[in-house]
Amino acid sequence: MHPARVKRERVVLLTDLPNIGPAMAADLQLLGISRPEQLSGRDPYVLYEALCARTGERHDPCVIDVFISAVRFMEGGEARVWWDFTAERKGALLVPDDTVV
Repeated sequence: MHPARVKRERVVLLTDLPNIGPAMAADLQLLGISRPEQLSGRDPYVLYEALCARTGERHDPCVIDVFISAVRFMEGGEARVWWDFTAERKGALLVPDDTVV
């Protein structure tokens, strides 16, 4: 759902979360997450690696941004667009030779 339309008190389904549509909800369900509250305390980077392992393919790194937005929201943060978290992800994934993965 677009962050501007999210109402915290109405979040019941995964698709009620900021930036989570049907496809991303299906990805979360592949990881055993069926309810929004199951995202609290989860590591978005670990979720991403688990998704890649589960599907046998490398997903776009922007999926990490979406996972960060959903986890942060469920931990009390504001509803924000997923690309607000891109710089954070790129900084976290900086490798020693200063290239971003």
